[in-house]
Amino acid sequence: MMLRAAGRRLLGAASGVRGGEAAPAVAAAGAARRGYHERVVDHYNNPRNVGAFDKDDADVGTGIVGAPACGDVMKLQIRVDEGSGRIVDARFKTFGCGSAIASSSVATEWVKGKQMEEVVAIKNVEIAKHLSLPPVKLHCSMLAEDAIKAAVKDYEAKKGKLAKADE
Repeated sequence: MMLRAAGRRLLGAASGVRGGEAAPAVAAAGAARRGYHERVVDHYNNPRNVGAFDKDDADVGTGIVGAPACGDVMKLQIRVDEGSGRIVDARFKTFGCGSAIASSSVATEWVKGKQMEEVVAIKNVEIAKHLSLPPVKLHCSMLAEDAIKAAVKDYEAKKGKLAKADE
């Protein structure tokens, strides 16, 4: 009897949902009980800027970073306006936990429209604070910071090669 009642609560039956489909509010409430902030849940359920650019484009910088301890891998790409040096678009693909996906999503939102000098100043603690990440998930925000820096470094390396080729 207790097992059946617990099953109904997990499946959303207690909230009036039929057919075993959990309502989004029930899923979000479950995430909150596990310690994830609503921003993490939002960016996980509705990630912004998912996708990829052609890594060979001259105006694209690609950063690929990973955390062997947990298996998270993050690819973050930036598209830079060559005239102004401003990041006009960003995309990511992440293989990892919800916190890693949320950190990637936030990072792409934060870099858009900024100069490259500004984005390399974004620190993992800012991302972690914005998402209210628990201490055990801080490595996810560190990956996002590293991915931003790697993407900028890749773009600058491409620009250096192109400048030398033009000489």
